[in-house]
Order: sequence, then structure tokens, then C-alpha cells
Amino acid sequence: MTKRDEYVEKLKQTIDEVNEKLSELEAKAAEAQADGKAEIEKQIASLKEQAKPLTDKVEEWKGESEERLDEALKEAKKIRDAFIHSYHYFISQIK
Repeated sequence: MTKRDEYVEKLKQTIDEVNEKLSELEAKAAEAQADGKAEIEKQIASLKEQAKPLTDKVEEWKGESEERLDEALKEAKKIRDAFIHSYHYFISQIK
């Protein structure tokens, strides 16, 4: 596996992690009462919007040089970390 393939795989893993968290929230929304469900769905939409740059850029990053892939991976991790922080904050608010 080339270094480029390794980076792309790491980026895909990051996206998979984000999508898994969104799926967890969607399951919670399905279980919620009507009044809480609207708020959860609003937060899910907000989190999806926050994660969108990550999914949008993966194809762009696939064509980058290995030097740029280092930067892309760092950027992806920042986006993921911000998303995970927002996710945990939201979860703490609905428990």
C-alpha cells in the first residue's frame, strides 16, 4: 500500500467515524418524544453541516501530492475533532 493509499484510507476512516456518530444521533431521534425529537433533528442537521467539509474534500484530497496529503490529514483530523467535541456536547445536553 502506498503512502497515498494509507492517507486516503485514514480519511475514509475519519468519515466513517463521523457517519457512525450521526447514525447514533438519528437512532436517538427516532426514540425521542415529539418535543425532544425536533431539537435532536435540528442538532443532527447542524452536525451534518459541520461534517460536510470533510466528506466534500475527500475526492479533492485523493489527487493531492503526498506533501499536501499530510496537510489534508491534519485538516481532516481538526474537522473530525471539532465534530466529535460538538457531538459530545450535544449528547451531554440530551441525557
